[in-house]
Amino acid sequence: KPITLMGGGTSKIGDPSFKDEQRVLLTDEVIEDNIEHIKKTCFKQFLTYGDGETDALMVNNNDWLDGLKYLSFLRDYGRYFTVNRMLSFDSVKQRLERESPLSLLEFNYMVMQGFDFLELYRRYDTILQMGGSDQWGNIINGVDLAHKSDKAQLFALTAPLLTTPDGKKMGKTVNGAVWLNADMLSPYDYYQYWRNVDDVMVSTLLRRFTVLPISEIEKLEALQGADINEAKKILAYEATKICHGEEAAKDAQDTAQKTFEQGTVGDDLPSVIINKAELDTGFSMIDALNKVGFAKSNGEARRLIKGGGARVNDNAIQDEAHMITKADLTDEGYIKISAGKKRHALIKT
Repeated sequence: KPITLMGGGTSKIGDPSFKDEQRVLLTDEVIEDNIEHIKKTCFKQFLTYGDGETDALMVNNNDWLDGLKYLSFLRDYGRYFTVNRMLSFDSVKQRLERESPLSLLEFNYMVMQGFDFLELYRRYDTILQMGGSDQWGNIINGVDLAHKSDKAQLFALTAPLLTTPDGKKMGKTVNGAVWLNADMLSPYDYYQYWRNVDDVMVSTLLRRFTVLPISEIEKLEALQGADINEAKKILAYEATKICHGEEAAKDAQDTAQKTFEQGTVGDDLPSVIINKAELDTGFSMIDALNKVGFAKSNGEARRLIKGGGARVNDNAIQDEAHMITKADLTDEGYIKISAGKKRHALIKT
């Protein structure tokens, strides 16, 4: 029976593993909202929760961490953790070598997560914990704790992290995160992420994020030059199909083909609905880039325009004072806004 552990308690501290700086603390309300969101979106695509023999179970570590008494916890479990051992883990050692601050609050995270494994064993007979390779130290602390306190034999299994080409971990607190739930990242944008990955990542991602036969993957890995784009298209389709379903994958694929290969507009292209009155008065190109999410600030929008990357209906715009009006509406009733060659969105009324 698979168990998914929600970090309602440990989220109040924040995992310092391989982080460059102290994390911003979350409020209880934000943590609860995040957990509810995860329950309704992410895991339901991959697991079935219920009372069946093999149905998954979701638990929250806040159930046992929130009521801990500090002195009692130190007396009962503190003796099983040594600072020497904790300092030896790469996640802590690298932080200290960079002379980045590591607070006692964050240092306690691995103690809390180690205790999680012990509680999972006691409550649910859990003997194997799985996680990303950055969690190895935290999980091993739990293995050691259970062995010392309960004479239990527990096991850890970690998988390599998905990293960016420059070696940085991809995650929800790092720029460039790939969200699984559609309200955070549409199936089309999810497809486009995989379609636009760096060439050097294609082989690894085909093996990790598709269920294609190895023989087919090896053929795709052999592609060179411009032909590697065919491998990226297959990667994008297969990865999107696993996460969002075959219909969403086909829609995203169709939109990408129409947008980038046929010069038309697909149904899945991101769009923003505005009031007709806004077009009557008009709004600037800077506002347009902000509206569709291609810029997070006016300064970023200005840089995009000055760099020659901003376009309206495929026409380059180099004047930041350029106004968008109803004259820009196509016969189909939209205005196409582009940033560079790969980002496109529609403004509709």
